[in-house]
Amino acid sequence: MALEEKERIIIPDESGEEHLFEVLFTFDVDDTDKSYMVVVPVEQKDEEEQEVYAFRYEEPEGNEDDLRLFQLDSDEEWDMVEEMLATFSEEEEEES
Repeated sequence: MALEEKERIIIPDESGEEHLFEVLFTFDVDDTDKSYMVVVPVEQKDEEEQEVYAFRYEEPEGNEDDLRLFQLDSDEEWDMVEEMLATFSEEEEEES
């Protein structure tokens, strides 16, 4: 999925402070019917080593503005996200 303009999302932290993130990519897993999102903080955009965050997310039907994010809680989910991130990184390098 190539976005012309990078999608951005605001995610509050544990203390309620809001942070702006750029969505690198999203993907769905057909076997589990779960959707995942990989994001980077906008304020780290130009740094060499970017911190990457991944979440499982749900969009309630008919209300795309009400996105619900969930922490990844299993090694299987992290492995899958890391594999997708490696693929995404390779594609980015080929385009530049």
